[in-house]
Amino acid sequence: MTPAISELIDSVRAALGPKAVITDPTEIAPWLDDWRGRYHGTASAILAPDSREGVATILALAHAARVPLVPQGGNTGMVGGATPPADGSALILSLRRMNRIRSIRPEDGLAIAEAGVILADLHAAAEAQGMRFPLTLGARGSATIGGLASTNAGGTQVLRFGTMRSLIAGIEAVLPDGSVHDGLAALKKDNRGYDLNQLLIGAEGTLGVVTAATLRLVPAITGRAVAWVGLADPETALALLRRLEGGTDRIESFEIIPDATLALVLKHIPGTRAPLESAHEWHVLIEAVTDDPADAESPVELLERLLAPALADGQVADAVIAASEAQAESFWRIRHSISEAERADGPAMQHDVSVPVAGMPRFMVEAAAACEERFPGTRASGFGHLGDGNVHFHVRAPRGIDPQRWYAEEGPVITRFVNDLVVAAGGSISAEHGIGQMKLAELERLSSPARMAALRAIKAAFDPHALMNPGKLVALAPAPLAP
Repeated sequence: MTPAISELIDSVRAALGPKAVITDPTEIAPWLDDWRGRYHGTASAILAPDSREGVATILALAHAARVPLVPQGGNTGMVGGATPPADGSALILSLRRMNRIRSIRPEDGLAIAEAGVILADLHAAAEAQGMRFPLTLGARGSATIGGLASTNAGGTQVLRFGTMRSLIAGIEAVLPDGSVHDGLAALKKDNRGYDLNQLLIGAEGTLGVVTAATLRLVPAITGRAVAWVGLADPETALALLRRLEGGTDRIESFEIIPDATLALVLKHIPGTRAPLESAHEWHVLIEAVTDDPADAESPVELLERLLAPALADGQVADAVIAASEAQAESFWRIRHSISEAERADGPAMQHDVSVPVAGMPRFMVEAAAACEERFPGTRASGFGHLGDGNVHFHVRAPRGIDPQRWYAEEGPVITRFVNDLVVAAGGSISAEHGIGQMKLAELERLSSPARMAALRAIKAAFDPHALMNPGKLVALAPAPLAP
């Protein structure tokens, strides 16, 4: 521990009290590794304020002491974006104590939630007011609002509602020097120059610390129907999606899953079972909803009406509509358990990418074949949000290899190969998980000079001493100290 870090810890404890500082190594340990277990850090302390003012105090003190900080919420990220450096040069800034829902205003369709609010808790609070926050994902029981905002998270409802960027109406944040940006007002028109809220969304804590967000709510659903469909290939799946969209605007989720990925879930996740009795190369999970009890057609009737002709003309090979909420949840459990199942199955290089929607079916098939040919023994597959072009494309290691050696030697080569395929398809190497430290080098390699120069200029303007989440998103050398 350096003298500067020791002095900062003492200063924060004196200013905010003992609960704001955690130095017990056993309490710190669970927060030093990323969710996937790929990145491991070291930190002498976790600083844990419970208010915006506390965050401002910590950032001002850290700025004066030139001590880097790593903002952290639920630590559910996929790219090592909340893991501290291995050299112990930074402290963790935990936002988990900032867990208040400040307001829910059904009449305005807005909620204000602090950064440490767990997504599932926001869901419950909104539903109690007859509203809902229309973003969900597998980690909803631990992911926090601050982390979701800072990574511009997506999830399974992007098809209808978009990412966090679309669902945030305002941001409150503390900037690296301890000053406060209060942008919580949900203004429909605001032309005061650069949009600081939008800069902070998706910045991964590199420009400041999101402390609260104003979030858009929609009426709670009054009914839903969930269907599991078996079909031949991704091209057929996209054609089915377009067919459904031509008949309704109430399709909220449309997730595509290859049979090999379903098999992994059934193998590794206890209590799961195949929704269909017959075998199919590809599967689609569909959810239709209504938020109006007066709708003449229930979601179940809607899906029955839309899927019946697709079954009749052979576009769909088989389909089942969940007969109960329990069965609907069992279908969704399969989708939300894919990452857990793949982690249990062994090492894998996981790529969260996007391609134009029209090209996604071809990419999923051809990229998997190309990877398996180029890297013998690997198994490649893609799944995800077909309607918005977001592919979770994973290349699993051959059986019996040494994981650490494979990650170190083969992993980077595989990732470069996959990312080159993505760029060739006109896509992005990061769709919804962010850059973190996992994709830092690839962002540099594949981005235009103009993009990288702009990112560095923005970072330098906000954080010239490179104190905020060092080593993530964009590398920047600290500005020299004044003589």
